[in-house]
Amino acid sequence: MTRTIAAIDDVQQMLAEQSYVCGRALATVTFLALRLGRPLFLEGEAGTGKTEIAKAIAAALGRRLIRLQCYEGLDAASAVYEWNFAAQMIAIRTAESGGDIDQMRTNLFGPDYLIERPLLQAMRPQPGGAPVLLIDEIDRTDEPFEAFLLEALSDFQVTIPELGTIKAPEPPIVILTSNRTREVHDALKRRCLYHWVDYPTFDREIEILHARAPEASDTLSREVVAFVQRLRTEDLFKKPGVAETIDWAKCLLALDVLTLSPEVIADTLGAVLKYQDDIARLQGLETKRLLDEARRSLEPA
Repeated sequence: MTRTIAAIDDVQQMLAEQSYVCGRALATVTFLALRLGRPLFLEGEAGTGKTEIAKAIAAALGRRLIRLQCYEGLDAASAVYEWNFAAQMIAIRTAESGGDIDQMRTNLFGPDYLIERPLLQAMRPQPGGAPVLLIDEIDRTDEPFEAFLLEALSDFQVTIPELGTIKAPEPPIVILTSNRTREVHDALKRRCLYHWVDYPTFDREIEILHARAPEASDTLSREVVAFVQRLRTEDLFKKPGVAETIDWAKCLLALDVLTLSPEVIADTLGAVLKYQDDIARLQGLETKRLLDEARRSLEPA
């Protein structure tokens, strides 16, 4: 599918069609990343929609989404390729028992035995155009991998010693995300267009909830968003993100809840808070206090 992105409004529209509510600032940096072919670096708290925008862009443009989930200890080999040693051993044993040894040696480190990992997959031609490469939670990796990634994103190519250099015929659309558990090196950030994805305003979060959980009534949506936004002002180990707002609203809908109460909140708090210490703090009178404050914030000025 070919889609023309000629203006910032086009970005907002195409993301809205994928139920992704996008503010002007994020739409602008996304437009520039698409127009200039630059990687987009999104940083912010967990659950604020960084990963979802990559999914929305891929779906809207009809491109394949290739995701590299980062973790501590991730190295270049794991991100690019590995050899299928089990298949290679079978080929060797077959050749030793009467097969074509010369043919086996020629093909042993060929494409038939190559397992392509996300970075190599992203360098390959794809139906519908260059893929969207999501490098998720880059802050979980270490500096050596960052240095490798910097080189790979500079030339959009990777080298496999046995096969040579593989260069992308068309650079992928690259989106990197970070939850800022550590600082990512400036050299990598300089290759990218940067945007901090913050918690949304009340009105924006209502828009998001209407897009992702349209079955929720306006009353329930407003109470849920007001309560979650009030929660974010508390001293919690992990503040709830937009993802938790959506999950909680869907849980409440599954329980046929029409309006919040301290009892309902206590029963479903595990959908919005993920640490027992945080949940323990919000029991009893504390929950009622926050609900009362949330409802007061909804009253006309």
